[in-house]
Amino acid sequence: MTASIDKKASISLKQLSKVYLTESIETHALQAIDLDIYQGEFVSISGPSGCGKSTLLSILGLLDSPSDGRYFIEGEAVEDLDLDQRAEYRNLKIGFVFQSFNLIDELSVFENVALPLRYREPAVQETDIDKAVKKALTQVEMAHRAEHRPNQLSGGQQQRIAIARALVGAPTILLVDEPTGNLDSHNGDAVMTLLRTLNRQGTTICMVTHDPRYANFASKQYNLLDGKIVTVPALSEAI
Repeated sequence: MTASIDKKASISLKQLSKVYLTESIETHALQAIDLDIYQGEFVSISGPSGCGKSTLLSILGLLDSPSDGRYFIEGEAVEDLDLDQRAEYRNLKIGFVFQSFNLIDELSVFENVALPLRYREPAVQETDIDKAVKKALTQVEMAHRAEHRPNQLSGGQQQRIAIARALVGAPTILLVDEPTGNLDSHNGDAVMTLLRTLNRQGTTICMVTHDPRYANFASKQYNLLDGKIVTVPALSEAI
């Protein structure tokens, strides 16, 4: 499924649309989206409730399919993958950070971060898992919490663990959904500073946020309005 597009783009959407149909209503959630996200970029996507942000992120994360258009990851067309192929591609190429953390309280921090690697095929060696988890926890400054359970941590610390879990498999891109939505301003600022640091270290990030102040951390900003994407001039210096 190799495509003749710019191989430097980590993510590329071409005239991508999503339509939800019921017996009486046709809802155009996304309309002819063209979007390229290049390696090393930090992209934010903002917009009012119902504008299509969640739909776009679900399609980027291979959790949903477009109704029309093309989707490429590192030059590979992925819009027509079946469910098993999507799951495999998602595990290898995409790191997710959810607003609600989605950590498992019955597992230690170490085991939460290791989960994506344990579902890989062929199986990853335990020594490699150990190295990757320790590296990811060090990146988010949480290595000292490896044996704790998530419910023993603050919200800000849990989000750091969620970021480490997303990073552990060295994904092509980090998809971040409202990372500060469940945090107070102090912890929200700390998480955004961490994301900016990770980006400066080379991590490609696409973040959905409702907060204009945090959108300003990104090097490239987009707004979604009525399912259509609009470029926002980036500030010369983020917060």
